[in-house]
Amino acid sequence: MDANYPTDLTDEQWQAISRLIPPAKPGGRPREVDMRQVLNGLFYLARTGCAWRMLPKEYPPKDTVYYYFKMFRLDGTWERIHDLVRKRVRVKHGKQHQPSAAIIDSQSVKTTEKRGYVAATTQARR
Repeated sequence: MDANYPTDLTDEQWQAISRLIPPAKPGGRPREVDMRQVLNGLFYLARTGCAWRMLPKEYPPKDTVYYYFKMFRLDGTWERIHDLVRKRVRVKHGKQHQPSAAIIDSQSVKTTEKRGYVAATTQARR
């Protein structure tokens, strides 16, 4: 399959993540949509930031693409894809597949803007 857009999955990328795509639900109609094209549509949306209604016609209908986006978020598929890609990128760059440390600073993790109950009651007693 030829890629239509730079965001489309290559054969190698599709092969790596296709096994993480859940099968069609049993008992229902057979899946007719091309899951690779669904993902291509989602990657196009993520990269371009366009509105769902502006999804190019080469991809499945926006409602179908959105359905899978929502399902993948709820069932953990996106997290599994992210973990796989992160591990592959780390190994490719000569690192262990799992990070050994993390840094959290006050710019990344915001605290509450308002004083909490304990601080307010302590202040009132003074």
